[in-house]
Amino acid sequence: MTHNKNKVIVGLSGGVDSATTAYLLKKQGYQVAGVYLQCWDMPGCATDPNRKDALKVALKLEIPFQVLDFRKEYKTRVIEYFYKEYEAGRTPNPDILCNSEIKFGLFYNWALRQAQGKSPRADFVATGHYAKIHQLKAKNSEENMYGLFSAKDTHKDQSYFLYRLRVEQLPHILFPLGTFLKSEIRKLASKADLPVAAKKDSMGICFIGDIDVSKMLKERFGTKKGEVQLADGTVIGEHEGYWFFTIGKRGNWRLKTKSEKLKTKKFDFASLPKLYVIGIKSEENIVVVGEREEVMKTEFSITDLHWIKSTDESRIKNQGLWVKIRNTGEFLPATLETKEQRYKVVLSKPEFGVSSGQSCVLYQKIREEYLVLGGGVISA
Repeated sequence: MTHNKNKVIVGLSGGVDSATTAYLLKKQGYQVAGVYLQCWDMPGCATDPNRKDALKVALKLEIPFQVLDFRKEYKTRVIEYFYKEYEAGRTPNPDILCNSEIKFGLFYNWALRQAQGKSPRADFVATGHYAKIHQLKAKNSEENMYGLFSAKDTHKDQSYFLYRLRVEQLPHILFPLGTFLKSEIRKLASKADLPVAAKKDSMGICFIGDIDVSKMLKERFGTKKGEVQLADGTVIGEHEGYWFFTIGKRGNWRLKTKSEKLKTKKFDFASLPKLYVIGIKSEENIVVVGEREEVMKTEFSITDLHWIKSTDESRIKNQGLWVKIRNTGEFLPATLETKEQRYKVVLSKPEFGVSSGQSCVLYQKIREEYLVLGGGVISA
């Protein structure tokens, strides 16, 4: 199928996924243009090389190219949130906010000229995300609805990061990589002789890349000695600042030795088990640790709940569904319980490392695919 009258603007990041996205869409007959989103320019980061690579891709594909400067908005909407959450003792996921605020906020609105009263610059926006958008026939309606689904490649699936999309946006978004495996994308990029075909994937924060998060936090908050405690209050060591820790983490603290006096009671260091972070008391600068079973949870609350389609809430209330509590995690069977606008997720079995500040994404399984319903932020 060709799409000669449809224009699509692709967010070119300088990586192989967005490059192959542009290549595939052009091959399908779309009028393709490329845009690089300038969001970060801290010395030592990979912004400039990525921008150059994005330009090389555009030149190779012979498509228009330009740069949009969102550095100010990225700092205020994403990075400040990132710091605020760590300061509160929570572990944020800035990539989710990056997608909702920048890629499918500012960039989407710029391309479609949302709320500007002008003709759109394009019919669609596209990115190199591994996810799928399907057209669905709504029950008892002639109107066709759209749904966001998990990708074919379960190891690369990025639907978790996209749960804050809105149903009205889906008809204007293209995710051509959702039906491919990552290995297939590498082969396509190589066959097309794209200049970034062999480039390594970026594994860091959205638009920043492979950066040392601990270093960022240290530059912002410094260090401050605090106690490492067991759940009963026994002090067993010290740390350099609670903001360096997340639920389920091990190490990075100094344990007391046998010769040091404990504040509460004696502790047998000879039989000390493997310890994990099980709690963070930010106001007191205390990190609470315990054994693995103390990190396991079967239920937790979520806040700031967002539904891709608002009517989905009543449809799945107190019914079985599937959730992901981290991008790399499995789809877990669960139930969402609601009471007086409070939401509780109950898992079918205990899960390790459920961390406040991370997102829990809700799915409905349809045959072998998972439809994204929405999600919220884990609060406890």
